[in-house]
Amino acid sequence: MLSSMGTRAMMRSLSVALLFLLLVPSSTNALGRRKTKDELVVPKSTPQGGGGGNSDAPPNIKKLEKRTPRKKIRGRFGLPGRRRKKLGLSAVLFPGVSPEEFEEGEEIPIWVDLVESKKTHVPFEYYDLPTCPGPTIGKAQRLRKNLGAKLQGHNQQPSPYDIRVLEDRPCTATCMVKIGARKARWLRRLVERQYRIHVSLDSLPVLMKSQELSYAVRGYPVGFKIPPALSNKGNDLYYLYNHIKFTISYREDPDNFKGVRVVGFEAHPVSIAHEAKEEDAEETKLGDLKTCGKDSVVHNNMETFFSIDAEDELSIIYSYEVIWVESETQWSNRWDIYMLGSPSEETSHMFSVVNALMIASFLSAALGGIMIRSLKKDISAYNATFSDLDTLEEGGESGWKLMHGDVFRPPANLIMLLCVATGTGAQIGASIVFTIFLSLFGFLSPMDKGQMLTTIIMLYVLSGSIAGYCSSRLYKFFQAKAWKRNTILTATAFPGVLVSMFLFLDIFLRFAGAATAVNFLTILALFLLWVCVATPLVFIGSFFGYRAQKIEVPVKTNQIARVIPDTPWYIQPPYSLILVGIVPFGSICVETYFIMGAIWLGQMYYIMGVLLVVVLILMVITSEMSIVMCYLQLCSEDHRWWWRSFLNSSATGGWLFVYALWFLTTNLKLVGVLPTMVYLTYMSMVSMAFALFCGSVGFFASFWFNRKIFGALKVD
Repeated sequence: MLSSMGTRAMMRSLSVALLFLLLVPSSTNALGRRKTKDELVVPKSTPQGGGGGNSDAPPNIKKLEKRTPRKKIRGRFGLPGRRRKKLGLSAVLFPGVSPEEFEEGEEIPIWVDLVESKKTHVPFEYYDLPTCPGPTIGKAQRLRKNLGAKLQGHNQQPSPYDIRVLEDRPCTATCMVKIGARKARWLRRLVERQYRIHVSLDSLPVLMKSQELSYAVRGYPVGFKIPPALSNKGNDLYYLYNHIKFTISYREDPDNFKGVRVVGFEAHPVSIAHEAKEEDAEETKLGDLKTCGKDSVVHNNMETFFSIDAEDELSIIYSYEVIWVESETQWSNRWDIYMLGSPSEETSHMFSVVNALMIASFLSAALGGIMIRSLKKDISAYNATFSDLDTLEEGGESGWKLMHGDVFRPPANLIMLLCVATGTGAQIGASIVFTIFLSLFGFLSPMDKGQMLTTIIMLYVLSGSIAGYCSSRLYKFFQAKAWKRNTILTATAFPGVLVSMFLFLDIFLRFAGAATAVNFLTILALFLLWVCVATPLVFIGSFFGYRAQKIEVPVKTNQIARVIPDTPWYIQPPYSLILVGIVPFGSICVETYFIMGAIWLGQMYYIMGVLLVVVLILMVITSEMSIVMCYLQLCSEDHRWWWRSFLNSSATGGWLFVYALWFLTTNLKLVGVLPTMVYLTYMSMVSMAFALFCGSVGFFASFWFNRKIFGALKVD
């Protein structure tokens, strides 16, 4: 009855949390900025150009008015009178996973996302920039954001660009924005730190590539800088990209589908100081620009770059153009250019697997060929002389065999902390393995990092029963009494540490105006997910763990502990931590480089099969190293292996943090204190989780090993 009631309570809590996550409205601008001082002007007559009056306009462009109402999207993508297209279930649940066909003339929205840099990792929202505002949309047209996307600061919004299927658009002026000296300095700082703007079309990120220079990179830069050596000036010159050339590749195949499919999305930014056609400032319209029109060819020219070096007020005219290009690329292959790696990268992935397999094979051979043979000999000799007391006194019982009365003695200190740590490590390991399997079988897309983070969080929460079960069974084996406190700490200790670090960092991100500053509703969602789902599941797992039979061991524990002699240096901390931790990390260091590149350098990581093999090999190597060190410790007549087995294996997480420091100094060129703080905080979280996972694996492996070898002895 109790178990059924607990199950119903768990399901109710899970339903409430999931409904809350689905109903949480989209987050607002993290900075809360509004264009008050910087005046935005657009043509009055048409969306592309028009006239009006403004005495503060520059001499070549006047008669411009402030834009008042923003155009509203109607129907599906803003086309009036067009019925909403029926979408399949897969297209609704997993946008971008299934192909979508568009009709000629249909409007396709370009969604703007983050403005981020590899040098800072402190992103901003697109509309924090002094740019043209996008159309207003209702809640029904907004893109749904999952929990992972909210934590990463992603807030996709419609762009101010008007894109119609198969309709090329020449240079079109969008609006003019006036900025002051303070905003201009901020733009120069963004250019200095190499910020890039990320937009997407049909779930396809924009790509900036060049066949002549053989490069392809996602997003396009805010602007560029010319150093004094090239400009013949005494200082750096900063320029803004205010014109974007969009090239959209499409595919038509009337035999297989109707309409067109988008298979490519590229952008080529241009910096240009637009000029008016007419000298009469009162008659000039934004749509009548000399540098932007049907017959205009917009390209980068040193003489026409738009400079943002001025310290007084600037007027920025934004424009864009669209070109549709037919392509033979299949829709299923449109991501190939994003994931395409060089032969050296593919070779490195194979080297990573071969390296891990070689280390695992060597350790397995050492464990099987030396230890097992030695153990068999010791056990056979001990059992053969068990009945002869004189032989035992002469040396038949020595080394690890003397530990049969103390090997399963509970640790003297921090029993509860050990149980909580091992249970949490088992929970982390289960969520990692489950996530990799979901990605391997196609339920998750590695390209959607927000969805991946959401899945990891949800699987970690749903694996709470594993943590409660492992922690409670171990706590019951140690015959400790404070089982309620142990269960509560299992549910709150590690999440509490992560949340505290996250909230501390979030304070600085909010002061900096970063898009990754989490709003109150997201924090509330995390809290409810923790309290209403994770904690009840931990209690359910603990309930079954305490109800289960006590773990049986083959030998009895003496009332008085043996005196521990002096032990060799290599089995004592910190030497044992260094030796045991470095070997498992050495098996994954190559693959860690690619994962770090995907997290911090914006690269793609999609070889989930290789990752699964590497994780499994890591677990094998960690288990073998923990068993070897535990055996050497018992041979030295030291029975304090409980904490040693966990700490020795968890040292792999310490080596991961050392690797993160090396990666910071060699591959990242972070600028400022806050970006470094962001990097170190998140890598500390990852290293702690990794240490708990490896420590749990090594602990349970040593526990299993001791039960096996002492179960083979004939002891009264």
